[in-house]
Amino acid sequence: MSRVLVVLETANGAVKSASLPGVTCGQQIAAKDGGELHLLVLGADVSAAEAARGFGAAAVHTLTAAELEPFTAEAWGDAIVHAARSIGATHVGGTATSTLRDALPRAAAVLDSPLVSEVVAVKAVDTFTRPISAGRALVDMKLSGPVAFFTARATEFPPPNQGGSSPVKALGGTQLNTRGVTVVGVHKTESARPALTEARVVVSGGRGMREGANFGVLEELTDLLGGALGASRAATDAGMVPADLQVGQTGKIVAPELYIAVAISGAIQHLAGMKGSKTIVAINKDEEAPIFQIADYGLVAKWEDTIPQLTALVRQHKAAN
Repeated sequence: MSRVLVVLETANGAVKSASLPGVTCGQQIAAKDGGELHLLVLGADVSAAEAARGFGAAAVHTLTAAELEPFTAEAWGDAIVHAARSIGATHVGGTATSTLRDALPRAAAVLDSPLVSEVVAVKAVDTFTRPISAGRALVDMKLSGPVAFFTARATEFPPPNQGGSSPVKALGGTQLNTRGVTVVGVHKTESARPALTEARVVVSGGRGMREGANFGVLEELTDLLGGALGASRAATDAGMVPADLQVGQTGKIVAPELYIAVAISGAIQHLAGMKGSKTIVAINKDEEAPIFQIADYGLVAKWEDTIPQLTALVRQHKAAN
């Protein structure tokens, strides 16, 4: 019988919404053989464990240590290994966030265990589906090892099922080693817009925007729609906008209700990060652009002519309602 340990990320006494897909994936794994779901909250302050009690887990485990904040993959890796050994976990994982993409492989290496990343479906307790070749194909992977590690693609798993109130259990202390790593500072980007991976609407610009100042036109439309601003890798590599706005295989994976791609040609790397969107609108002056192959609605036109008109229409509609 499986014993699935899902690592949660928390902030301000609450579980981050980005962690919830990993919980759902863990629930599905445990359900395959009637196993148990366990949750893990790490940090100097583990008060968020109370917020994790409603996901039907057999227990919410906590480990408190000063070395866990600010985050270093070295200390988190040690903590995850200790937790996995303490509860006898058969599976360890969570959402494929930048944090767990860094920490989980280290823990898997220490335990000499396999890891499957970017899981999009659970086929069996030891078999998982993940994309390959930038999302152009799917492959089923069967894991064999003492512990199976996984990361779940956030866009593929709905919010977790709610359950009874789980007990909170503190794990015994262990030696955590940052291995000489020191965090000099943490610089957070403050924005009134929703997080890119959580927004219901995303407006993204590409290389065709030509310069960063032109993204101001997209920002106006984005704010009217209550969405988040994104960009292609070409735009971020060119320095038009910050790298944390990148949508794509090596950036953020998004699946909003509405994705508006402006002056984005549609390289496979970008498509891998947004093709799960429910409705895709593409605006590009090149009628041969690959983005039109997956778009629900396409407009062959220059963004300079269309975005101001679209923004005016949205503003007019909102004023009338």
